[in-house]
Amino acid sequence: MYDRLTQASIRGAIRARDAWDEIRDDERGDIPGWVLITLMTVTIGVAIWAIAGPALEGLFGKALGLIDSM
Repeated sequence: MYDRLTQASIRGAIRARDAWDEIRDDERGDIPGWVLITLMTVTIGVAIWAIAGPALEGLFGKALGLIDSM
């Protein structure tokens, strides 16, 4: 019915589809872990901003003051 090249192409496509399904199923990821990492990163960022914010505002204000006086 099919020639050999067509049959080989069909078999290759089926193997590729099956391999992709295995990869996709294996790489689903750990959603709760990513949520935890994201929340921890935001928390650390907010804590650093709370500690360094006033110093950064003063530094920025001094820099603008130096620019205005030139």
